[in-house]
Amino acid sequence: MRALLTKIEQASGLDRVGNRLQRVVLATLRPQRVKDLLHGVPLGHPLHPAMVQVPVGAWISAAILDFMPGQRRAATTLTAVGTASAVPAAVAGLNDWAALAPDQRRVGLAHAAANSIGLALYASSLAARVSGRHGLGRALGMAGLGAVSMGAYIGGHLAYKQGAQVNQSISELHLMSEGWHELGDMAALPQRQLITREIDDVAVILYRHGEDVTVMLERCPHQSGPLGQGQVQEINGHDCVVCPWHGSTFRLNGGEVVHGPSGNDQQILPTRVRNGVLEARLP
Repeated sequence: MRALLTKIEQASGLDRVGNRLQRVVLATLRPQRVKDLLHGVPLGHPLHPAMVQVPVGAWISAAILDFMPGQRRAATTLTAVGTASAVPAAVAGLNDWAALAPDQRRVGLAHAAANSIGLALYASSLAARVSGRHGLGRALGMAGLGAVSMGAYIGGHLAYKQGAQVNQSISELHLMSEGWHELGDMAALPQRQLITREIDDVAVILYRHGEDVTVMLERCPHQSGPLGQGQVQEINGHDCVVCPWHGSTFRLNGGEVVHGPSGNDQQILPTRVRNGVLEARLP
């Protein structure tokens, strides 16, 4: 499986299909507030993994009940719940997928294909159960569980090996040493401009607004874009930085994500001014 998934990562021939599907997804899922909701922006955490719990939990429970006597009605109900709830979970997944890098999108296609097969099998299982063919319904359900389990395996590769929708910047905190780090004279910091500095070779951005200064990790949590090269925009009364790569937007006075595709907040470092020198440390 490892070798197969590596080949899928490198299979540029999949880009023809992936690029077309990406255009369809981007054109369909509008406006921005809908995309943000599906990315999990209001939660500060990707929505798709949370939504997946409902269909997976329902389908596994149905499989258990299929081995227990007198539980046909309950198993049918859970199969229906899982099948219905898989649709919005898939939409959230497609929304995340459309903002990924090409190699991630290739593996994402395999993930979506396995889950689509599983969903089709479960829909067929539900139809068989409703029509009274419970033996066929159980068999189709088990086949569907196998397909979505394969989809889950591929999804794990996508998230944990390829880092899709995982916070790309947070690991840099482990490269910083403990204690306070000097970042420059407070009086020399310009107002409302992004300044890039380093703490133990880790890039951070500084943003001064009045006497308040934000120190934020410079790598975008979505795909490691350079926030230090981004634009500052005022959104709902708050100064925000917009990533120049994919448009993820974060509040500069708290790090909260305002617009996706990032579903994660950006890390802010505690600061202090000592003898006129701005200092920051690990949270």
